[in-house]
Amino acid sequence: MATSKVTYQGELRTVSVHLASGDKIITDAPIDNQGKGEAFSPTDLLATSLGNCMLTIVGIAAKSHDFSIDGATAEITKVMAQDPRRVSEIHVKLKFPEFNYSEKQRAIIERSAKTCPVSYSLHPDIKQELTFLY
Repeated sequence: MATSKVTYQGELRTVSVHLASGDKIITDAPIDNQGKGEAFSPTDLLATSLGNCMLTIVGIAAKSHDFSIDGATAEITKVMAQDPRRVSEIHVKLKFPEFNYSEKQRAIIERSAKTCPVSYSLHPDIKQELTFLY
């Protein structure tokens, strides 16, 4: 079964539907590439997916080791390159609540974040810069 369906709406906008849930995501081309920039661009979603994946995998690890990361955030910065236009770097700043994590818990957090499926799926030429704030 397909995962999603994407429909071009015109004016450099698409609507993606997650077929299992019906949830929708709108994308626009960015202002610096002929778009309106009124929604995530496709490359914004690529970069943001890395942060989503990292928090999800860390959440799974935390749950299995009986601690919480509830309230953790990921701040994403996407860096574009030209010729060809592409994502060249993704900076992820992971901020965790002040729960006084032990050294073991911090090691679990950092190892888990670095091994998320999106991280492994990105081309090795895309620099992934991670910062962990506790």
